Amino acid sequence: MSQVLTNAAEFTVSEIAQAVKRTVEDEFGHVRVRGEISGFRGQHSSGHAYFTLKDDTASIDAVVWKGSYARLAFKPEEGLEVIATGRLTTFPRSSKYQIVIENIEPAGAGALMALLEERRKKLLAEGLFARERKRPLPYLPRVIGVITSPTGAVIRDILHRLDDRFPSHVLVWPVRVQGETCAPEVVNAIAGFNAFLPDGPIPRPDLLIVARGGGSIEDLWGFNEEAVVRAVAGSAIPIITAVGHETDTTLVDYASDMRAPTPTAAAEASVPVRAELIAYVEDQGLRQRQTMRRGLASLKDRLRAAGAGLPRPADLVSTQRQSLDLASSQLAGALRHFVQARRMAYSNLAATVQPRLVRQRHAELAERLAVLKRYGEAALGKTVDRARLRLDPCARQLPTAAATALERKQTALARLVPRLSAKPLRAELRHAQGRLSPLGARLDAAAGQAAHARRVQWEQLGKLLETLSYRNVLARGYALVQDDTGAIVTSQAAARPGEALKLSFADGEVGVVVAGAPAARRKTSRSGPDEGSQESLF
Repeated sequence: MSQVLTNAAEFTVSEIAQAVKRTVEDEFGHVRVRGEISGFRGQHSSGHAYFTLKDDTASIDAVVWKGSYARLAFKPEEGLEVIATGRLTTFPRSSKYQIVIENIEPAGAGALMALLEERRKKLLAEGLFARERKRPLPYLPRVIGVITSPTGAVIRDILHRLDDRFPSHVLVWPVRVQGETCAPEVVNAIAGFNAFLPDGPIPRPDLLIVARGGGSIEDLWGFNEEAVVRAVAGSAIPIITAVGHETDTTLVDYASDMRAPTPTAAAEASVPVRAELIAYVEDQGLRQRQTMRRGLASLKDRLRAAGAGLPRPADLVSTQRQSLDLASSQLAGALRHFVQARRMAYSNLAATVQPRLVRQRHAELAERLAVLKRYGEAALGKTVDRARLRLDPCARQLPTAAATALERKQTALARLVPRLSAKPLRAELRHAQGRLSPLGARLDAAAGQAAHARRVQWEQLGKLLETLSYRNVLARGYALVQDDTGAIVTSQAAARPGEALKLSFADGEVGVVVAGAPAARRKTSRSGPDEGSQESLF
């Protein structure tokens, strides 16, 4: 085979790769590429992001360096159609070309709405929009924190409306309300307000308002960021959101405790109207004073009626006064009669206590005492002699008996000493404990079962008693009729005209008087009862 001669220059692979790289970068230094993100799995461990942009017929590799990824307003997501801005270059090691992306934006409003709906469903599934998470707003907040732009018309509208309704202490945290830094600044503002101490140098707000004016979906996109939604849902301070006009809705509106259609409406929802509140308090005070006056007047009337029904004090003591007068009029005669009776009794007694009779009675008593004394001394001497005869043999036998008894006790004690040692006692105690432990467990179980059975029986009896109680009948609209003695009136014939009865209802008792004759005592005609007759107990 003959060798082919040529004067073509030779290139290395690296030279070809670098030449292609320069050509591509020079020709496509800045491009905007529209395509669908595919193969995105998040950031690499190095912080860079790698994925593919594709359409119906082609695809291109894409890379976002770590520094550029942090500055992206819209982060790449799998399946999202975007417009990527960057420059084309090649990767010589694998002979591939790729785009180095510097900025990403959704491809049209439809893509933004699709991304917004997907993010809304994700956060909804996590429970961030649940109604149970929303907290009630404070009725009268002392301090209100406002997160908005300090130069726009929104803050002026809020301050003006608060001054009109109820002047309050307002703290403004200035943030950008659109652009790449909007979301992190709003997140930092919410976290900063929550970090304030209640008694710190700067008072902690009782309520937060996150607000901005209207705009397009791109302008409001910062309030659809996941970080902002999570910050609003996790705030310990209640939040009112007023983002955009009344027709604009962002994700923070779902996570906040209240969504206001406009910033002015947010200010109105924050505080009540001071004049209306003062008028309400004055009205309540007036109603309270009127109620107290009516109550005092009612108590006075009841006291006056009760006083009219009481008897006069003179009537209460008239009977006792009359009895006292009668007793005082009879006292002189009774005293004279008592003195005369005592004088007659003393006269009869004086006849029996003459000196001669007293001396004779005294002599008789002295003679009887001397006789008793003589007989007593002789009887006492005989008793002592008999006791001495009985005690002498016992005294002689006492030492021997005491020694014998002591010996018996010592013998018995010697028999008991071996049984009283520690080891047998412990063995016997363990044996007794072993026998008593099962008995105690059985006793506890039996006691618990018996108590449970008694408890169940008492509960059943209580339910039966409650079922059979007449109060259940009263609760259905019936009444219990009793006379003044407490007896139950069971028929109309037993009620007498003018008789006082007591009606017992489920919630109390009422006293009534029978007005009219019972049906059995009235004369009726064929057409019915006479006109003017009363068939009601009332």
